[in-house]
Amino acid sequence: MQKALQTQATHHNQSKLTLIAKVTSITIVTVALFAQDLLILFNDALLSEATSYILAIPIIFTYLIYRKRKMLKATITANTSEPPKTKRLYLTIGILLCTLAIVLYWFGSYSFTPIEYHLTALPFFITGLTLILFNPQTLRQLAFPITFLAFLIPPPAEILYSIGATLSTLSAQASHTIITAIGIPATLTENLASPEITVTRPDGASQIFSVDIACSGIYSLIGFLIFAVFITYIIRDKPWKKLALLLLGLPLIYLLNITRITTMLLIYYQFDVELALQAFHLLGGWMLIFLGTLLLLLASEKIFKTQIFTQPIPKCPKCNPQPNKTIENFCLKCGRILKIHPPKPTKQDIIKIIAITLSTTLIIFTQAPVFALTQNISIDINTPYGPAPSAKILPITINGYNLHPNFTYRDTEFEKIAKQDMAIIYLYTGEGKEPLFVAIEIASTRSSLHRWETCLITWRIQKGWQPIVHQIDLRDAPLLDNPPIIARFFIFQHLKTNETQAVLYWYETAIFKVNGTQQQKYVKISLEAFPSDTEDIETLEDTMLKVAKEIAQYWQPIKLWSQIALLLSLNGDKLVATTTTILIAVIIITLVDRRRTRKTNYKAYQKLSTPNKQLIDAVHQSTKPTKHTPHNLVVVHRKITAKLKQNRFPKTLQTILEQAKTKTSPITSLLFKRTDNKPIATLENIATTYKKTSGKPIRKQKLLEWLRQTENIGLITSSISNKQDEPIQTWKPQIAFPKKPSTQASETQT
Repeated sequence: MQKALQTQATHHNQSKLTLIAKVTSITIVTVALFAQDLLILFNDALLSEATSYILAIPIIFTYLIYRKRKMLKATITANTSEPPKTKRLYLTIGILLCTLAIVLYWFGSYSFTPIEYHLTALPFFITGLTLILFNPQTLRQLAFPITFLAFLIPPPAEILYSIGATLSTLSAQASHTIITAIGIPATLTENLASPEITVTRPDGASQIFSVDIACSGIYSLIGFLIFAVFITYIIRDKPWKKLALLLLGLPLIYLLNITRITTMLLIYYQFDVELALQAFHLLGGWMLIFLGTLLLLLASEKIFKTQIFTQPIPKCPKCNPQPNKTIENFCLKCGRILKIHPPKPTKQDIIKIIAITLSTTLIIFTQAPVFALTQNISIDINTPYGPAPSAKILPITINGYNLHPNFTYRDTEFEKIAKQDMAIIYLYTGEGKEPLFVAIEIASTRSSLHRWETCLITWRIQKGWQPIVHQIDLRDAPLLDNPPIIARFFIFQHLKTNETQAVLYWYETAIFKVNGTQQQKYVKISLEAFPSDTEDIETLEDTMLKVAKEIAQYWQPIKLWSQIALLLSLNGDKLVATTTTILIAVIIITLVDRRRTRKTNYKAYQKLSTPNKQLIDAVHQSTKPTKHTPHNLVVVHRKITAKLKQNRFPKTLQTILEQAKTKTSPITSLLFKRTDNKPIATLENIATTYKKTSGKPIRKQKLLEWLRQTENIGLITSSISNKQDEPIQTWKPQIAFPKKPSTQASETQT
């Protein structure tokens, strides 16, 4: 006996270790594969207001996992009764999802916007690993947290500028209308960059307030959207209420931003500009998001009558307080899972973990930096107005061009506007050749290095203004093959002067000296030319491309890509298309096979004996929606709940009603629990339904034995249902029952 107990304890420990190894492998493999992108992303979030909302995503993601902890424990350890063929199909889908994520990652690495592609691949990769190591029930519980990671993808600059420009104009107009309506003298003007409000104080002093993109509330809007989606997910109520809350939250944060701007103008009118700016920054960013979230929670409770933290499920009197001594792992009455039995480790689990670890290790070893990393560059960044940098960061002679020794310009004004560490311009000249300017922009965040086409065209159009340039050409152009550096050609014509300008720019990372320390910075290198004749553009493009390649090689990339990595990246579009096609085909095959199995099971169901049919019918009918609560009982529920909150009942009756709320009788369910009417096929519900339909009672142990036998032949399957994040043991038939005719359905309703 003692030896058997020791063997059982050993198996239990091995099961726990296998489970821990699965969870750990998913976490470590994901973080290791996407480490570079996540570091760049969170570095931007720490230093840039535009992406600061990303800092909240890991916290919310962790809470979502914690909220689902009981469901995850139950589904992870659940022994699914699916046939081996279905399990193999799910495994194939998981492998294809991981493959799609990897090829999408490599395809993005050979593009002008690698981070966006990489972070798009992240949810696919986690989804695939979950299907490989666990089961579809676990994936169903993780569906929202994994989807929530899509907020990590930085929004395109075009969208930010589009919405921000519109919001800044509307906010300025609304704030100007409010303060002029209360008698404060103010004028609204449209400046080249952003709308400006000029407020005149009683003493005659005036101050101009520019409502730019940062003041438009676009950054707070994106951050608030994350919290609004989070709130609408965790509240327990009807879908239309969740959608209404989400739609209410977006104009709410916009109105708060108008209030912030108006408050700043009022404070300036009554006091001074310093206090006004302090109040504006105090109410900005996260404070605005916090106020918006608080108001949304208040609206959800007062207007929509929803609650985030609902009352816990009443404890079932039949649940064993000592679940370790029970035979079954769930309560035979309420279905609540009382204890978790990790499945025994199998050779397949160990093989999967080893295969995932080795595959990811191989990918990481062939992985290259997101942006080409170069050798140490001889340039000091000491102060914003430090000395001009050395010209040694560029080659002296390139393809007949010579670096001009006396032309080095640092644009400190642009550095302030763009929040960059340095913006330097150099000049290349050659006999009989068009001069070439080289602009080198250095910043601590990638978001501070704006794209040319966004600044000159997209941003102005989205402000409602006419562009100052006409786009002639815009396309990507590869500079180096190993490591791949993708540049972008942008050729445009200034509308006022009709002057044509050609720009070829790309991004890299490099190590710079900052106050005596070595720091990695992001760099944008732009090659600019002003052709005198449009017919010479093609020749000039070839020249610029040769010069750009020489500059990229001069910066000496540290890490080269392997031939496998280059092959995957160059053929990434084909691999993504092929993998997606195969994935869709396998999903269709899975659905068709599932439908065929359910039809086959219906034929087998028709051949069963009457008692067995009645039992399967009881499982099927236990999952059907019940009738709605009568209107009069709904009214009684509202009145009783309101008076209980206000303590308007006598103490004795108050105590009785409070106790009644915790009971599970049908009357109290109608009076106090009308928000959760979704039926689930627990053992108790199946036995009750069987008694109603057949007129014969059945013992629960006998019913449970029959359920397991029927599950083994594939006519029904066990599943873990979610009831307020509590795992409940349920069953559902795997039979394609024919739909009843509409006439029969109407008669039933009547």
